[in-house]
Amino acid sequence: MQAKNPRDSRTILTDMVLPSETNPLNNLFGGELLARMDRAASIAARRHSRRITVTASVNHVAFNQSVPVGSVLTVDAAVSRAFRTSMEVYIDVWMEDRFTGEKSKANEAIYTFVAVDDTGRPTVVPPLQPETALEQERYEGALRRKQLSLVLAGKMDPHDATELKALFMD
Repeated sequence: MQAKNPRDSRTILTDMVLPSETNPLNNLFGGELLARMDRAASIAARRHSRRITVTASVNHVAFNQSVPVGSVLTVDAAVSRAFRTSMEVYIDVWMEDRFTGEKSKANEAIYTFVAVDDTGRPTVVPPLQPETALEQERYEGALRRKQLSLVLAGKMDPHDATELKALFMD
């Protein structure tokens, strides 16, 4: 199977925050943002695998900035690492100020998707070949994040988490 680049899966969704999507402070509901990120990440995973993909986990979400009503929100997702049947998708969320047009990073998240066949069984996905320094950084971090997740779930012995152990050893 031929390797793909993160740019092959890149998905950008841009939309405006409407009043019906906001809380009493007129900021975007967190759940609404999670849904937007899930949609973008799902498309990115499908572009990489060319298979049906299902969300396996939401590994990390950082709500760094409130997103006020009327803001233009851009969700930028790309596969950051492919494993055997799963893919980590890194998501950056950008907010455009409705008055100045200035863009700032409002949020980031990391989701994991699994590619499945028509019967719902996991299926092998192409490897990923990062191209930029940021893509390489995210690619390398993905293995540590996966190992940590497996250790915390009791599915991996901490002694076998070589990438994690390397963080703490000289």
